[in-house]
Amino acid sequence: MALEGGVDGSPRAGSYTSRFAGIGASLPQRRQRSDELMATTAHPTDIDLERLTGVRERHIAGEGEDSYTLALGAARDALSYADCAAEDLDVIIVASITHFVGGLRVQLEPPLSVSIKEALGARQALSFDISNACAGMMTGVFILNDMIRSGRVRRGMVVSGEYISQLGVNAAREVRTVMDDQLASLTLGDAGAAAILERAPEGAPGIEVAGFTTLAEHSRLCLAFPAKIGRGVSMYSDARTLQEVGIEDTVPMLREALDEAGLEFDAIDYFIPHQTSARAIKKGVKEFSERLGAAPKHVVVTVDEFGNTSSTTHFLALWKYLREGRFQKEDRVLLLSIASGLEVGIVIFKVDQLVGRYGHDY
Repeated sequence: MALEGGVDGSPRAGSYTSRFAGIGASLPQRRQRSDELMATTAHPTDIDLERLTGVRERHIAGEGEDSYTLALGAARDALSYADCAAEDLDVIIVASITHFVGGLRVQLEPPLSVSIKEALGARQALSFDISNACAGMMTGVFILNDMIRSGRVRRGMVVSGEYISQLGVNAAREVRTVMDDQLASLTLGDAGAAAILERAPEGAPGIEVAGFTTLAEHSRLCLAFPAKIGRGVSMYSDARTLQEVGIEDTVPMLREALDEAGLEFDAIDYFIPHQTSARAIKKGVKEFSERLGAAPKHVVVTVDEFGNTSSTTHFLALWKYLREGRFQKEDRVLLLSIASGLEVGIVIFKVDQLVGRYGHDY
């Protein structure tokens, strides 16, 4: 695993510390319950989706909402919490899987990063798009963290807008049993999220570890193809095997990341895993805790109300908890991405000054 940061969390010689300056999100107005989605299936099923996955509802893009509008809304929201303006951004990284503009029309040129930086008024910022499955935003944070630590930029934004609910619409036309390889598509929801990173003042806490590993031998466990029925694409996942290899291969990487930061797992105040299903999260945390000999103080679960929102999932959860005032300034957060590919990403950081920038509605 490629790691950044010293054993004690301090920057290595000649580098800076980066920190999160603002987290934003954008959610469609429309919500769809799991029972409503399952009522649209073309074939009779006995699937109780909410009981099976823990997904009670998800947000669904409606008229005038798409990847671009969700990303732009999240970018503006993040700026409203950060102590900076759009023109202060040195780089903008768009990390969406989906690039839908004006409905289900895919926009490749100009890249969404160009459209977003112009809409924000950050025309001097370097901009580019990346795509790394559900690990997209975490990958963007990994890249931007490195750029800030090396002194190449002072401040930047990672943003994503995911309009992926059409996968669920298509899956509902074909799913027949709980063993169907399109079942995971029924858990998906739409959302935008954005994270602003900046160079931290000298001595201030920030990102302690950021690491990423690709395990390409598992790349065919989740694949997407043009839909046979309906618009867009369909996704086929071997969810059970993905979970098994994800847990097995993540444990040593978690150990390495925690060792790099000089921490045990119980030093983590809030553990935010990828929000696939409540059952998968519970099993994963149990396995990690048993093998690492300790457990995090709190495990964040938001899949019940948002579903799996792909690359935005970690930062949507972080945004929710910040707005609800659940964090204390000294809390340490671990973000864990286990994405198709197989991608494993880990970011450990202290909440610090973010606490004072959000309300306390919880």
